[in-house]
Amino acid sequence: MADGAGAGRPHILHVHGSFTLGGKEARAVRLMNIWGHRARHSIVSADRQAMGARAAIDPAVEVDFPDGPSFAGKPGPGRYRQIRAFLGKFDLILTYNWGAMDAVMAHRLAGRGAGLPPLIHHEDGFNADEADGLKVKRNLFRRIALQGAHALVVPSARLEEIGRTVWKQPQGRLHLIRNGIDVERYAPPPEPDAIPGLVRSPGKLLVGTLAGLRAVKNIPRLVRAVAPHRDLLQLVVVGEGPERDAILAEAAAQGLEDIHMAGFMDRPWRFLGLFDIFALSSDSEQFPISLVEAMAAGVPVASMDVGDVAAMVAPENRPLVVRDEAGLAEALGTLAADADLRRRLGDANRVRASRDFAESAMVEAYARLYGEALASPHILR
Repeated sequence: MADGAGAGRPHILHVHGSFTLGGKEARAVRLMNIWGHRARHSIVSADRQAMGARAAIDPAVEVDFPDGPSFAGKPGPGRYRQIRAFLGKFDLILTYNWGAMDAVMAHRLAGRGAGLPPLIHHEDGFNADEADGLKVKRNLFRRIALQGAHALVVPSARLEEIGRTVWKQPQGRLHLIRNGIDVERYAPPPEPDAIPGLVRSPGKLLVGTLAGLRAVKNIPRLVRAVAPHRDLLQLVVVGEGPERDAILAEAAAQGLEDIHMAGFMDRPWRFLGLFDIFALSSDSEQFPISLVEAMAAGVPVASMDVGDVAAMVAPENRPLVVRDEAGLAEALGTLAADADLRRRLGDANRVRASRDFAESAMVEAYARLYGEALASPHILR
């Protein structure tokens, strides 16, 4: 074991496919910030240019970003030997999603006799290339690689089922830990100018979404769903990514002249309450933190029926979780036409978030799991 744990403070390695600030990164950073001096951290990314989430780490947290071996590219014995040597420097290895699976496989192939630290893999969802169905070869790779993991953590019931039936993870290794947030942060009303540059169109409601602008989030679908209600609704997109130009092109084609592309914004409790409606148009999600944040802010939701979304929102809001683009447009129209419905659904969502998605339960579950892996159950508490 590395020196950190022996001195009472573990050295934790985080391996990401990319480290831009999305759901899994926000959760990982939040846990790091909460635990503060209790651990030190090293973060590597298979995409070495995608490190934007580092700005959200509290300056008081001890963290570095070592070069390390390549975690992207064609698998092979040479790369795996380099990865194994690197993994051995730490007390606990945390891997995230498919982009980190080479680290999981290198750890697995080393075997228990290699003396590597325990590895916990986190699977939060899938990229666009698996949104319509998981790839057979990747499933086989995951199934083999995960045999050497201390644990597999998933945030949604659908992923838990996949882990059990497709990746063949035994009950003791598979852990469902739902994402949680500090709900109380979302209680105060937002400042009217919390979204820089936003010019509200007179008489229109704000439909907002918060997402990395990637193809799997399918924001052009949301643009088309808003378009029939352009006289009533103004769309605000918070996030940054490679699909920005495609979204703007679709907005121009649909005549949404007042769309506001806010770019990346942290601390969502500052602005989510400005939205009259929160919309989620993704092709694939599992347990989106942005949805929980919107619920905590008391906002009604119109969403595609993906992942655990239907089970997450308040029961009253479930009829507005739909299966296709036409249904999303209809849900937006229903909410736009009924202020009392928006208020009732927003209140119900806030209650649901406070009751079921409190941050404290999530933090305790991760502290317990990581502590057990480190053979020091109370080290992160």
